Amino acid sequence: MDELNVALLQLRSPGADPDRARSDGERACREAARLGADVALFPEMWQIGYEWWDDPAETRESYAALATETDGAFVEHFCELARELELAIVITYLQRGQGGPRNAATVIDRRGRKVLTYAKVHTCDFSTEASLDPGSEFPVADLELANGTVRVGVMICYDREFPESARALMLGGAEIILTPNSCALDEDRIGQFRARAFENMVGVAMANYAHPDSLPEDREPCNGHSVAFSGICYGTSGHLEQKLVEAGEGEEILLARFDLSDLRGYRGRQTWADAYRKPATYKALVANSPAAVFTRPDSRR
Repeated sequence: MDELNVALLQLRSPGADPDRARSDGERACREAARLGADVALFPEMWQIGYEWWDDPAETRESYAALATETDGAFVEHFCELARELELAIVITYLQRGQGGPRNAATVIDRRGRKVLTYAKVHTCDFSTEASLDPGSEFPVADLELANGTVRVGVMICYDREFPESARALMLGGAEIILTPNSCALDEDRIGQFRARAFENMVGVAMANYAHPDSLPEDREPCNGHSVAFSGICYGTSGHLEQKLVEAGEGEEILLARFDLSDLRGYRGRQTWADAYRKPATYKALVANSPAAVFTRPDSRR
C-alpha cells in the first residue's frame, strides 16, 4: 500500500450528549468514506464533546455518570459502522475502567476490530482532567487497510506538547501518529506538532473541534485548524514542505494523504528519529523529581 488517507473530522462539539455524538459521528464517517478515506479521526472525547463544568465536584459526578466501557454500546456502534463502511475509525470517549474515568481513544480497523485502545497519559492535572485517571503507556499496533498495513499510535491533545510522547510511539515502530485534540491551536502549538513529525520522521494527523457558535466568555474556544504533516522534510532537491493540510476554523472534513512508500524510504536513509540517538546519556529524562521551578502541587508525576 503506497497511500494512506486520513479524514480529519473537524466537527463542532455535540456537548454532553452521547446520542447526538453517535448520530453526528456516523454521518461524518459516512462522508469520510465517500471521500475515499482509509481512516476517520475524531476530536478528543467526542462521546461527550469534551464537556466540563465549572464546579469540579459537578464535573466529577457528571464524568462518572457519562463514562462508557470500551465494549459498551457507543464504541460498538462505531465497530459495526467501520465494518459496514470498510473504514478504520479512531473513536474517542470517556472510558469507564477499574478506577476513575479515562480520556480514551480506540482504533477500530476496517473489519470492525478494536486493534488499539489508548488512555491519555499527560492529563491536564491543572484543570478538570484532575478528575480523570491518566494512562500509563503508549501502545502501537498494525492497522490493516485495503491494500496493506500501517503501524499506528495515538497521542491525545496535551500529550503532543511533550516530545517524549511521540518519541515513545516512534520507538514502538509507529509510522503514523493519530492525534485527537480539543483546544485552541495557535502557531506555537502547531509548530510543536510539526516538530514531532520532523524529529521522529513520522506522519502526524490531528483532528480538533471546529470553532463553536457560542461559548461563555471565560472559556477559550477550540478554533479548528486540524492539521497533518508528512514527516518528510528533505528530498533529492532539498527542503520539502511537510504540511499536508490545515483546516480553517469552521466545520469540515479534510483528507490528509500520506505517501507511505516515500515515508518508509525517507525513514530508511535519513538521520533523525532513532538513527543517532545516545540513550545512555538521557538518565535525567526519566528522573522523577522535577527541577524546583517546575514543581507543582497538583502534578501527578
